[in-house]
Amino acid sequence: MSRFRHRKEQRQLTGELGEGLWRRAHDRFVRALDRYHQILEGVTDTGDYNQLAELGNQLADLLPIVRDLCAQCQREHPSDELTVPNECRPVHAKLSSASNALATTAEAAALFRLGQVPVEQVRFRAARVEEDVAAAQQAALQHEI
Repeated sequence: MSRFRHRKEQRQLTGELGEGLWRRAHDRFVRALDRYHQILEGVTDTGDYNQLAELGNQLADLLPIVRDLCAQCQREHPSDELTVPNECRPVHAKLSSASNALATTAEAAALFRLGQVPVEQVRFRAARVEEDVAAAQQAALQHEI
């Protein structure tokens, strides 16, 4: 990605998500997703790579949902600090949990690549990410965010 394009995207994110809580929640998810895809670069077996890449694609499909949730929360409860508004605690908690689960998914993928765990362990953790993002969506609906 060119430097200009990257800066333009960062300015757009700042306008949409602010510079506080919701931007950080989004960025944590992005960093964990990037880490997962970095793990894929070291996979040499085609079958293993295909399994992990399919899971990676499913996880990447969650990014627009996370971005939309964070943008929606920023619009309704703007935050340029790290204090979580009371109305948004359930949404933030689930987004935080999703980011943590995605980081552990990347860890499981690395262990799978090394032959330490079966691919089912990676799938299990990826399912947790999907569950947490769905729970964040549900919490946003329940709290009318």
